[in-house]
Amino acid sequence: MTAKNTSDSTSSASKGSAKSKKKAWIISSAAVVLVACGYGGAAYALQDQVPRDAQVEGVEVGGLSYAAALSALKESFGDELQEKVMVVSGDDRVALTPEKAGLGLDYEGTLDGLTGFTLDPVALYQRVFGGTNIPLKTSADTAVLGNALETAAETLNRDPKEGKLSFSNGKVVFDEPTDGVSVDLEKTEEAVASEWRNESREVEAVTETVDPKMPASAFTDAREQAEALVSGNITVKAGAYNAVLTPNALANASAFTTEDSKVSLVVGNNKLTNAVIAANSSLKSTARDASVVFKNQVPVVVASRTGRAIDNTGLNSKVLEASTTEARTASVAFTEVQPEVTTAEVKSWGLTKKIVEFATPYPTYDSTRTKNLVAGAKKVTGVIVQPGEVFSLENALGPITTANGFFESGVVEDGFSTTAVGGGLSQISTQLFNVGFLGGMDDVEHRPHSRWFDRYPAGREATLWSGQIDMKWRNTTDKPVLIQTYVTDSEVVSVLWGTKKWNVTVSSTDPYNKTEPETVYNEAEKCVPETGGQEGFTITTTRTRTNGSASLPTDKLTWTYRPWNEVICGEDPDKKD
Repeated sequence: MTAKNTSDSTSSASKGSAKSKKKAWIISSAAVVLVACGYGGAAYALQDQVPRDAQVEGVEVGGLSYAAALSALKESFGDELQEKVMVVSGDDRVALTPEKAGLGLDYEGTLDGLTGFTLDPVALYQRVFGGTNIPLKTSADTAVLGNALETAAETLNRDPKEGKLSFSNGKVVFDEPTDGVSVDLEKTEEAVASEWRNESREVEAVTETVDPKMPASAFTDAREQAEALVSGNITVKAGAYNAVLTPNALANASAFTTEDSKVSLVVGNNKLTNAVIAANSSLKSTARDASVVFKNQVPVVVASRTGRAIDNTGLNSKVLEASTTEARTASVAFTEVQPEVTTAEVKSWGLTKKIVEFATPYPTYDSTRTKNLVAGAKKVTGVIVQPGEVFSLENALGPITTANGFFESGVVEDGFSTTAVGGGLSQISTQLFNVGFLGGMDDVEHRPHSRWFDRYPAGREATLWSGQIDMKWRNTTDKPVLIQTYVTDSEVVSVLWGTKKWNVTVSSTDPYNKTEPETVYNEAEKCVPETGGQEGFTITTTRTRTNGSASLPTDKLTWTYRPWNEVICGEDPDKKD
């Protein structure tokens, strides 16, 4: 019995111990589950909360929800997208507006990882007990930024400056070549994308050097040679005659050329010869070309003549050589020269035969106008027009200025009488238009007056206005023609001399489409009152040109003249009302 009791007692104790262990395990497991549930719950509860005391570049976002933190960042940094960013290259600067240039602020990326569910004990610890200061992330739309930088590069790129040698006031001027700059768009894009938020708001463009076509060394030889040339006077000797060429004269006869990436000094032989003659007229050629002069209003051939002139062969080389010596002297010889235009050649032109003559009366009461007629006649007389060449009256007269011998007299401008330098030269234009028209020349350019002057054939006259209206015709004959114009005591006479080629017939219609004069007002400062009274009209002129069996197309010239209105100086009274 005793043994049984002992056994039961032991068994009972053993059973009690097992029950205790099982209970402890259950309690322990329950505790673990409770802790785990608490940790997970805490993690879940903290998933939308930014770590406590967290800052983004000084902006407090700690403890805020994701949405609240996002809003805080946009409010604090959003204005930066409108603040200019300067892209800089040397002294050149281009401003970019970040938002327009594809640059942005990545608020979401900045907050990425600060919120959201996590079981990371370190992250949970930070969310409960404290955060950190983190940088604001940026973004870039590379396509938009690339386009913006391409546009900026148009300003930032700088072409290389090519070197240049020149003369100024007898001295050599050297503009040295300088490098250019080209923006490396890819590297500059990377720099701008990563650096645009720096404190200065400036980003240095990444550039490459662009070399000029020729380095400074390519100019060295020519520069030294030119400086020696114009360092002082150079004397050219020909027999007993001397011509002193100044640095200015030497420079004017010289130029710089470029070939095969090398600059050379070129001294023009003909220019140098002209400079020698200008320095001493005794060295001018004594040869004479044949020419035509008028004696008693008839053309006479002046014979050509053989003469002597300096032998300018290699003159430029001699002068360059002299520039390197202490004496600075070059010697040349005289040589016999033939005329360029011979007597036989001029005689073959047949300029002593009259093709056509034309005359119109002029108002003798206006002495100033007559002076312009005389001056204009002298300038066109003796002009020789070669076959196929175009005669221009404006070119023959030269500038219509007082310095060129002309005077202020009456003209018609916009249908009103006024005054201008060269008044009356339209009569010279009419004269030469008619000798050309009647002589069978091609009408290249002319314009009749706005109203008809009865001293001219209606529809067959031409005005002239310097720089705006010229009178031109083309020589349609096979030989040169010679122009002559002179003023008598009552008429202006023009003659075309040469070999006649065309039989010309000219006819005109009667005036038609007549218009009555009116009363008009002229407020111009130089207004001239007129009584008016002459009708306006239209007229057509027809010309034919034949030569044996050959003929040229018929010409028809139609022009409408305004009436001669009564002109009252001042403002129209109806206009005042």
